[in-house]
Amino acid sequence: MKEITVVAPNKVGSLAKIAESLGGVGVNIEAVSAYEKNNKAVFRFITNDASTALKQISKMPEFTATEEDVILIKLTNRPGELGKLTRKLANRLVNLESVYIVSREKDYTEVAVKPSKEDFEKVKEIIKK
Repeated sequence: MKEITVVAPNKVGSLAKIAESLGGVGVNIEAVSAYEKNNKAVFRFITNDASTALKQISKMPEFTATEEDVILIKLTNRPGELGKLTRKLANRLVNLESVYIVSREKDYTEVAVKPSKEDFEKVKEIIKK
């Protein structure tokens, strides 16, 4: 699964511009997180079409976009499951760059996890166990 990270001016309407632009080319945003860092807005998106999203955002002045892999993990939907997962990763000294919920159903919650590049394969091994 691919995550698009966009760095944009931290001003009113930045997310609206991105969302409208992606919607205009038929890209559906399936998950998003947003935060401010060093007076810039940082958005992380999972979409149904990462390559089109990346191309579309790269056409927008003042916006920079990059694409990287994330790992989707399905957790049982009950208290403590995210704690168990992140404790297991922490015990193996895995550094996480981002984590957010992608979807939730009655019985499970799907979480996107982006470990550091050095820890990517380690996480895939840990979650298989």
